[in-house]
Amino acid sequence: MNAEQILAECRETGLPLSKIAVRRESAATGLSEEEIRARFDRMLGVMEKSASAAREQAVYSVSGLTGGDAFRYENYRGRSLLGETLSLAVACALSCSEVNASMGRIVACPTAGSCGIVPAAVLAAGRGLSREKLIDGLLCAGLAGQIIGEHACLAGAQGGCQAECGSAAAMAAAAVVEMLGGSPQQSFDAAAIAIKNTLGLVCDPVGGLVEIPCVKRNAGGVAGALCAADMALAGIRSHIPFDDAVEAMDRVGRQLPASLRETAAGGLAATVTGRALAEKIAR
Repeated sequence: MNAEQILAECRETGLPLSKIAVRRESAATGLSEEEIRARFDRMLGVMEKSASAAREQAVYSVSGLTGGDAFRYENYRGRSLLGETLSLAVACALSCSEVNASMGRIVACPTAGSCGIVPAAVLAAGRGLSREKLIDGLLCAGLAGQIIGEHACLAGAQGGCQAECGSAAAMAAAAVVEMLGGSPQQSFDAAAIAIKNTLGLVCDPVGGLVEIPCVKRNAGGVAGALCAADMALAGIRSHIPFDDAVEAMDRVGRQLPASLRETAAGGLAATVTGRALAEKIAR
């Protein structure tokens, strides 16, 4: 399955990406549309809780390396330069990531390290929309993620952070376009733009923990996702189609040295401060 085939199916049936996602999921699992949407509704509920928990009170990671930033940013948002939607998205992304680092309950979408991007984009851009619209967005995100998983990878250890936060940004961008009434082509354009803007992003967790720089990369990832969605909704096309962008992501991931693929042996993890922090938590 690739985007070109999905777009052809959309043209033939006149269905949006969320409906195509349901059809394919039903064919693969035998579940009814009602059962599939109910499952996504449960995931949305988990996302809502993780996106708000660390904004309502400070949450800290088990290691003590990170925490409190979602609460801090939530209290700052009234003065934010970013506007209501994007500042809310940043706060939600930080919250999900801090809940993850504190061993709380999250939805890995597609991974735990990138868990804040899709929820933050869907919840922030979806203010005022029906719950069904939000579920449509998640279905679309899942379809985009499935394509990436089949043709590239979703693990930082295999393809760098472009495979985690980059994939999540692509999924989120596609979801937002779907929710806001964009076309299937625009959803895939948005996803392609998001991949292009994160191509080559390395995975360099300090001390090997999904905290530094992962938490803040979720905030940056959702900003990039909303930017990509906005451009696509404005009618801006991606000159490189989604399938080609995914192929490039796969190729670049294979070219990354092992030190930049979740081994904590390069990038920020190998800085003087990064090594000092790793030694501190190892004691």
